Amino acid sequence: MLSTSNDEQVDVGERILEAAASCLLALGVERVTLAAIARRAGVSRPTVYRRWPDSRSVIAALLTARVTDAWVQAPDSGTGRVALVTRMVAVAARLRRDEVVMQVLYHAPDLAMVYIAERLGSSQRRLIDVAEVELAAAQADGSVRSGDPRQLAAMCLLITQSTIQSAQVVAPILGEDALAAELTYTLNRYLS
Repeated sequence: MLSTSNDEQVDVGERILEAAASCLLALGVERVTLAAIARRAGVSRPTVYRRWPDSRSVIAALLTARVTDAWVQAPDSGTGRVALVTRMVAVAARLRRDEVVMQVLYHAPDLAMVYIAERLGSSQRRLIDVAEVELAAAQADGSVRSGDPRQLAAMCLLITQSTIQSAQVVAPILGEDALAAELTYTLNRYLS
């Protein structure tokens, strides 16, 4: 008899997302199908369909997981503006090095543009939510200027997101260290 414990369901979901990442890198965004994802994950197509209606939804969930993981894995050196900016810059660097995120950004512009110009995705909303809380705390300790912390968080997202998107274009001018230094300066000045 098959177990339906929550741990196994989470494990299956993670396997599906890992398989989607593998498919995305091997096949490209446009050639990823639910059948290919299911095959690589070692599950049936209905198992994938129970969680996501189509391959684009799986890819969106994969991106959300990657962005959320980048935030969780970034160094948390306390509270205040300097700590928050350090974390934001670390998240940007991690996402710029994430092959899956870059594959979507550079090879699926129609999908990427949805989250750049049309609407906020789940990962963007999550980042705004967590940054808002940290910005409010930094305002309380006096290290961040006054203003609506949600609006400040949204602007920090735009600044950081544009840095991630355009880093490749300015790489001959701003190497990785210089880009991180300039992003740090920009965010610190904006929030001071």
